[in-house]
Amino acid sequence: MVGEPAKVDPMHQFTIEPLFGSAGWEVAGFNIAFTNSALWMVITAVVLWLFMLGGMKRQLVPGRWQMAVEFFTGFIDSLVEANVGAAGKKYVPYIFSLFMFILFANVLGLMPLGIVGIHPFTFTSHFTITGVLAIMSFSIVLVVGFWKHKLHFFSLFIPSGTPLAMAIIIFPIELVSFLFRPFSLGLRLFVAMMAGHVLLEVLSSFVIDGWNAGAGFGLLVGVPSFLLMVAICALEILVAGIQAYVFALLTSLYINDAEHLH
Repeated sequence: MVGEPAKVDPMHQFTIEPLFGSAGWEVAGFNIAFTNSALWMVITAVVLWLFMLGGMKRQLVPGRWQMAVEFFTGFIDSLVEANVGAAGKKYVPYIFSLFMFILFANVLGLMPLGIVGIHPFTFTSHFTITGVLAIMSFSIVLVVGFWKHKLHFFSLFIPSGTPLAMAIIIFPIELVSFLFRPFSLGLRLFVAMMAGHVLLEVLSSFVIDGWNAGAGFGLLVGVPSFLLMVAICALEILVAGIQAYVFALLTSLYINDAEHLH
């Protein structure tokens, strides 16, 4: 007997649901119910805290855990120094926290915890989350830029030596481009994480439907789809790291603009 087709909704995995109901969680007209997204943000923060705590023993001969923590701290320190210079030292804690939080969130969302009945939620696949992270970085850029350079900060939008006639055209273009930075910063991470999860969900439906249709379809459709899923999972792990790196890199570049008006 042929099994029923797999009823897979690729977008269901992104649904934000209150864990304890939504009634009684109203504050000033806003519902602040504790959701699955909030839960996984807490889990990510706790796992990250434990990772850092376990690697800060400061042993003379570091173990693997301590070496891992030192690798990440050194990596971000070098990244900020290369893009911001000596003035970037004070931003290392923020960019390091940003990078590690995004990295752990992305990786935890890929964990095969469904085999033990736990369904991970990748909150970085929501623009509301990545957008807030981007606005945080952009706010630092604005505060630093105006605090350090006052109104001279607007010179960032006019290249040195630009004729007045050209400056009138270039200034609004550069200003709009600058204001779109937080949008593009948050959108890049959101799209990358969401697309990978949707593709995996679609391929899983091919695997189930293929085998439900019989051994022939299973071998023809199910097996190639499963192998492709394995390859995409490996690629997703790489993307999880790359997207965290890109977010940290662009943040450091934007801070460099605020510090040096380049």
